Amino acid sequence: MSRIGERAGAGIVALVAIAGLAVQFDATLAQTGSVGETLWTLIRFFTVLANILVAGTLAAVAISVRVSPRLVGGMLLAILLVGIVYGLLLRGLLSLSGGALLADTLLHKVTPLITPLWWIAFARKGRLGWRDPWVWAIFPALYLPYALLRGMMEGSYAYPFINVAKLGIGQVALNATLMAAGFVAAGYALVWIDRRFSARP
Repeated sequence: MSRIGERAGAGIVALVAIAGLAVQFDATLAQTGSVGETLWTLIRFFTVLANILVAGTLAAVAISVRVSPRLVGGMLLAILLVGIVYGLLLRGLLSLSGGALLADTLLHKVTPLITPLWWIAFARKGRLGWRDPWVWAIFPALYLPYALLRGMMEGSYAYPFINVAKLGIGQVALNATLMAAGFVAAGYALVWIDRRFSARP
């Protein structure tokens, strides 16, 4: 695929992620009434952090900034985790409308769908290594203690499957272990797919 197509596609995905973040910011601001409180509220969520990663990485690609394949792979896995966890565990838990519903759709459904499509169509293949899944796992591994600490301090957890007060530390540890194992396994699958694509004539 052409470099122009790669950049244009990256720009489109970045704009979708930015639009989702902007709509979510506006919807949350309407509830909090404070820019600072809105930002503090939003960065509780892995969904928001992953969409920021997508927006920043692919915006850089769109303007021809050199981005490492390892970073692109980590970004892809992070946003895939968002979509998969939402579909399996979070969909339908909240009744949303208006801007909140639009943001939910863009951040949890649209961006996690079009990001891997961009990667398949345009990302340069054959540059990922078998150690990369462990590097990619650092992002969610660092998020977990941060989310738990905030949950314990604020009395409200970002996601129900890490709610220590309700589930207990044992169940939360099991949930985190299963998700971590799935994430690393998905990372190895991505490396394998990357190498299969690069072997095509």
